[in-house]
Amino acid sequence: MGAAERRGAVDPGLTSARCGRARPAPHLTPAPHPATRPTASRLRHHRCTVRSVASRRWRAALAALLVVLLAVGCGGPSVPAVDHAPTGTPSAVAAPETPSAATGMTGIDLLFLSMMAGHTEQTLEIVRLVRDRLVDGELRTLVAAIEVTETDELADARAWLAQAGRSARADDHTGHGTGPDQLARLRHAAPGEVDAVLIEVLGAHQQAAADLARAHLEAGTDERVRDLARRVAQSRTAQVAMLAARPAADG
Repeated sequence: MGAAERRGAVDPGLTSARCGRARPAPHLTPAPHPATRPTASRLRHHRCTVRSVASRRWRAALAALLVVLLAVGCGGPSVPAVDHAPTGTPSAVAAPETPSAATGMTGIDLLFLSMMAGHTEQTLEIVRLVRDRLVDGELRTLVAAIEVTETDELADARAWLAQAGRSARADDHTGHGTGPDQLARLRHAAPGEVDAVLIEVLGAHQQAAADLARAHLEAGTDERVRDLARRVAQSRTAQVAMLAARPAADG
């Protein structure tokens, strides 16, 4: 059971971690009054822009992950291999990368954790920009669940990276995740537009996280990191579906 459910703050079906698949909750709040909602054409234009930008950025991110598969140690310094040759005997061939005895993680696991840490930090920024401005009660419940769950996930990722002697900032995240233009849209959205803008921006952001996590399930080696990736893929996919089902998503 996750931290949010233990505190009774949110519906347990909305969190990722240890609670199984999320389930959509019933509509609790009607859509904003039509007079306060953005026009359908504006929303369609913004959705296309967000999806296109997110797709380009995360294709690059996934390509970086695949490069790691082809070159051992790519994506940052790997855990040093141990040379078991007798003292005074030169080693003819460098030993391949092996998991750290302390962490069991190889370079690709560490790259995934670093990328997810950066992505999660941005998720929390998105949530904190809007959590007190949302009209839809279901959206408020969802973002509260996301904040609690992803705070816990970020703490785990940072701790595992620290055990491996690696910083969460070891890899360049420039160009990944949600761009400053979309964050500015959230920051400056009018009261009647906040719900709709959040659905667009957070939906694209969480879909990118799900895609990255699914890619790691095919490539990762450490079972703790693979379990994190599995939970991320399941929860973010469910969140995208819930966001799309909210009234403000209809434009």
